Amino acid sequence: MRYVLGIDAGGTKTVGLLAEETGRVVAEARGTGANLQTHGELEVEKVFDGILEELGSRGKIGILRRLGYRETARVVNDAAIALVAGASERAGIVILAGTGSIAYGADRAGNTARSGGYGFLLADEGSGYWLGHQALRAAVRSADGRGPRSLLADLVFESLGVGSVAEMVPVVYEKGLPKFRIAAHAGLVQKASDRGDAVATALLEEAALELSLAARAVAARLSLGEGPYRVVLAGGVFKACPTLPARIEACLRLPGAELVPLRVEPAQGAVTLALDLLRS
Repeated sequence: MRYVLGIDAGGTKTVGLLAEETGRVVAEARGTGANLQTHGELEVEKVFDGILEELGSRGKIGILRRLGYRETARVVNDAAIALVAGASERAGIVILAGTGSIAYGADRAGNTARSGGYGFLLADEGSGYWLGHQALRAAVRSADGRGPRSLLADLVFESLGVGSVAEMVPVVYEKGLPKFRIAAHAGLVQKASDRGDAVATALLEEAALELSLAARAVAARLSLGEGPYRVVLAGGVFKACPTLPARIEACLRLPGAELVPLRVEPAQGAVTLALDLLRS
C-alpha cells in the first residue's frame, strides 16, 4: 500500500491528512497557523514537522519517518485545494475567507485566475482579519463619539478584558494582538448585527460585496459559461458569520453560479492533488 499526504496550511490552523492510494484517509493531524509571510520560515518548519511527526507515528504508518519525509511534493495556493475539495469537476470558483481572503477559479479548459489574497496591507477585504480589525475600529469610534453608537464597543471591550479605550490601547499596542486574535473578533460583528446593530450589519454587507467583487473578477477571466458551476464558500469566516453566504448570493450576480459551502476539510483537496502525483 502506498500513501499520500495532503496539508492545508492557513493563517490560523494547519491540517494534515494521510491517505491510502485508494483515497481513504487513515490519519489526521492539526497544528497552529503556518503562513510563511506571517509566521516566518522557522515557525512554519516547526508546524510542518509536528504534523509529519504526528501522522508518521499513527498505527502502522511509519513510512514518513523511514523516508525522512522526502518524497515528491507539490505546493499550491490554499484556495486551489479548497476548490478541488469542493468542486468534483475542478471547475468553478472558490471564495476562501479565513484569516485572509482570496477568490480563485478554474475553467474546464484548465485556465485559472485569482483575485485578492495579497495580505492584510494590500487586500484581504472580507476576511476574518478585515472584519475583526473593522470591529476594533468601530468600537473605538463608538466609544470616542467620532462614529455611530455601536454594540461592538461593549462586545470588543468584553472580549479584550478592558473597560475603556484607554485600557484597550496597551493591550493592542504594547502586548500586541496577533492576526489570529484580531480575526477572532469577526464573530462579534455577526453577534452585534443579530442584535440589530446598524454598524455591524453595514460591515457584513461590505464584506459580502468585497468577496462578491473578487469572485466576479475571477469569473471575468475564465470561460465558465452560464453554468451550472459551483462557487465554493470556504474558511472560518462563514462559520463565524453565518449570514454572509446569503448576503454574497444577493450581490454575486453570476449567471449559472451555485453557492455551496465546503463541508470537508480543504486538506482533502490536497490529498486529491497528491493522488494525481502518485498516479502520474
